[in-house]
Amino acid sequence: MSTTELPASHAELMDGVYRWQRHIYDLTRKYYLLGRDRLISGLEVPPGGTVLELGCGTGRNIILAARRYPEARFFGLDISAEMLETAAAAIARENRSGRVTLALGDATNFDAGTLYGVARFDRIFVSYSLSMSPGWEKTVSAALAALAPGGSLHVVDFGQQEGLPRWFRALLRGWLKRFHVAPRESLREVLESESERTGATFHFRTLYRGYAWLGVIGAAR
Repeated sequence: MSTTELPASHAELMDGVYRWQRHIYDLTRKYYLLGRDRLISGLEVPPGGTVLELGCGTGRNIILAARRYPEARFFGLDISAEMLETAAAAIARENRSGRVTLALGDATNFDAGTLYGVARFDRIFVSYSLSMSPGWEKTVSAALAALAPGGSLHVVDFGQQEGLPRWFRALLRGWLKRFHVAPRESLREVLESESERTGATFHFRTLYRGYAWLGVIGAAR
């Protein structure tokens, strides 16, 4: 597992939040981190392709993606050393350590070539990480810069719950705030703007009445 210099404040915050939660994270989050499996099924990784997850957490998504795309190589980045410890153990239990490389780093500013020896990726995905990342817009830009020609960036995160009752939205946001999570109101606009800036294609879907948003940016070849 590689390391790089991190902004101590956010890294320490995430380690503090997940030092104990990481042990029950996957059990509890499956009930409200919706759309993750849809994202994975839509990656359509080419044979022998490379896949990077930004904010890989416990490794849950990488493991499921590695099962689905057995010929691909996977890379995970997270700012929390505590989460990466859990991810490494889970990946080892799956006997997939040979196909998965983890690194400690900041998704808003990372050097993939230094961390992994791979500069560009066929697929990059971000699952429920932008809503808890300061300067999250920079993560989108950094991800697009690390895409191989013809590659794609896949993002799933909390939407604005636009089709759900107000009481539900208020309850959800109050709960998320306890974990330093805030749904990004401008997520769609940022993804669309970045796709236009880079000459990429853009597809967007609302899931579960706006509970979650799913965006895909396809890089030019």
